[in-house]
Amino acid sequence: MQTDENDTGTSTEALTVRVEQGTVRGYAAGSVFAWKGVPYASAGQARRFRSALPAPGWDGELDCREFGPIAPQAKAMQVPMDPRMVQDEDCLSLNVWAARPDGEPRPVMVWIHGGAYCVGASSQTVYDGRRLAEAGDLIVVTVNYRLGVFGFVDLSSFGEGFESNIGLRDQIAALEWVRDNIAAFGGDPGNVTVFGESSGAGSVTTLMTSPRAEGLFHRAIAQSAPATSVYGTERAAAVAARFLELAGVGPGGAAQLLDRPFEELTRIGDKLLDEVVTTVPGTLAMAPVVDRDLVPRYPVAAFQKGFAHRIPLIIGTNRDEASIFRLTRSPIMPVTADTVNQMFTAIASDHPDLPPTKIADIISAYPDFAKSTGAMAVSRDAAFRMPCLWIADAHSRHSPTWVYRFDHATPMLRAARVGAGHATELPYVFGNFGTLNVDPSFWLGGRKTALEVAGRVQRRWLAFARHGVPAALDASKHWARYTEETRSTLLIDKSDTLASDPDRGLRAAWGNEVMGFS
Repeated sequence: MQTDENDTGTSTEALTVRVEQGTVRGYAAGSVFAWKGVPYASAGQARRFRSALPAPGWDGELDCREFGPIAPQAKAMQVPMDPRMVQDEDCLSLNVWAARPDGEPRPVMVWIHGGAYCVGASSQTVYDGRRLAEAGDLIVVTVNYRLGVFGFVDLSSFGEGFESNIGLRDQIAALEWVRDNIAAFGGDPGNVTVFGESSGAGSVTTLMTSPRAEGLFHRAIAQSAPATSVYGTERAAAVAARFLELAGVGPGGAAQLLDRPFEELTRIGDKLLDEVVTTVPGTLAMAPVVDRDLVPRYPVAAFQKGFAHRIPLIIGTNRDEASIFRLTRSPIMPVTADTVNQMFTAIASDHPDLPPTKIADIISAYPDFAKSTGAMAVSRDAAFRMPCLWIADAHSRHSPTWVYRFDHATPMLRAARVGAGHATELPYVFGNFGTLNVDPSFWLGGRKTALEVAGRVQRRWLAFARHGVPAALDASKHWARYTEETRSTLLIDKSDTLASDPDRGLRAAWGNEVMGFS
């Protein structure tokens, strides 16, 4: 370890740390240091549709001032991104925020970003880990992994050398790097919390059922996990076959894709994405696959059968998940009665043993189903809320489990009918408000309250990472563990409240049998 000081000699600007591959040079960020763009594995075109290799070593110091390239990704779904970020298949890097490594090893939090498995990056400003690392005196790691057709199209049935679940394999490689190297930054490899949102949370719940990931993390937080959006090999092969067809190659010509420019394949992925979500609302074009190897079982079923890793878990959803999809006109979630009915028709076709009245019973639990508010509520519960509760019920039978519902919304978000929409909790978790180019969140006020809510959320998440219990360590409401008897749920708003089974009626209508696509 080596430090450089500025001209005054009073504050440290740079800090070098030795990892397995070589020396990395990080830079001061507030009271911590940030190492950005640290390679954890090697992919690129040579490893297209295959597991990554270990990152090669280097001589001298690797300057880690800037983020690494982002994964090639869909243009059909835009997320806030620094325009200077470049796309490259060799994108497997991570970022570390940590104080000077001294004293007792610190807990580690590893973030897996969301984006429907086809967009996003660890370099998005909202995921800057500085404030969280400072607030908790711990280490925050954020990870890039392969997305879209490069990460979640399964070509394994179309030729030798192709592998399934590439994006998940990347995430496991990153967690292995953390296990092997985080001690150099002052981190405790025996106290790692993995957390994520949306498809990042879906990755978390899937990794919790993967034998290959066992022991790589010791606690988990899943924010709005689409846990049932994991599909079988037959459906995955059909999607892959359509991808080959759109690329103009037959089932025996998959190897031709190895020489195509990644930009071309990304454009084809956009067509595939649009086609799948339009044809079968409520499904994703690209998602994890039950390959009987890395992912041996459907994750929610694995939880229910007791096969998930027995570690403490926080899991929850936002009250108005679907609203943002209506606002942005995104086809990813059905938000009208017609498209929700399309989704249910497809589910019924996929599950011929489903009782004929089951879907009618569910719809009858939403009196305003014909309106957009009711349709969005059904979509919210199908994609997020019910999978959350199915997992919580199962996991709580043997491991500490806490369930939340994020209800808070600023006056502007309420006025815009977004409310506590999908992903609106992210600034509260990381403490990074105002990260959009034009952020209307506080146009009608509410900043003071939002900061207070954020403080409570962060204290709970950080206490969970350090001690395995999400206590706010102040006068905040005690968060009781979730059990099937009490179904205690923390409702996060201007003030936190603890409710017993707040979604009782809807939960009863859906029942305990998992409804999703195979």
